[in-house]
Amino acid sequence: MTVNPYAKNQATSAEDALKIVPRAEFRVFGKDVADLVSKTMWDAKAQLFKARVMPAETYFLSRNTNDANVKVRDGLLDIKTKVGETPEGYEIFQPRGKFQFPVKKEELAEILKNLQVEIELTQDTYTLDEFIAMARANSDLAVVTVEKKRYGFSVDGIICEYAYVWFNGALVQSACCESENYEGMKKAVSALGIADLPNTNYLKAAKQVLGMI
Repeated sequence: MTVNPYAKNQATSAEDALKIVPRAEFRVFGKDVADLVSKTMWDAKAQLFKARVMPAETYFLSRNTNDANVKVRDGLLDIKTKVGETPEGYEIFQPRGKFQFPVKKEELAEILKNLQVEIELTQDTYTLDEFIAMARANSDLAVVTVEKKRYGFSVDGIICEYAYVWFNGALVQSACCESENYEGMKKAVSALGIADLPNTNYLKAAKQVLGMI
């Protein structure tokens, strides 16, 4: 039986999230990236995992930072924050927990703080629709619907994938490697033929499609 490599990095509370050892990630986007990696992975002796069509997610983008990954998936408000980079330039994001709607005022205040946006909160709790409306009314925030078709595999124990991603319906291709093993990541990135492409996380890619940067 194939072990799900993503399972150990899942958490449903802020306390549990802080116990997770964050992985570094090298992600690239480009017109033919997924098509390229779907071929090079075989020479890299990839071990396949399942293809996954993800439920639509809602990302909240801030003009003021690329260090707070805030999204809603399966009805849960999920946040990760960037805590550093490896010497190779791989980004490290720490999970901060998943929160059930309606979200408490204090939790939402902390999320807005990470997004570096000031919004007066006058209610004790907020529904998803209220949070989306609040974000759309703020000039420093943007709301984007993200859909993903992901093909997971590993190369010498390094978690990898190639994916087809839609930002508000606009299709782009992506590929990534992630692990706590930075040297192993470097080898996998090179084997997949994507080492010379710029490391671009989901936030930056979505902003490029939306014309925010």
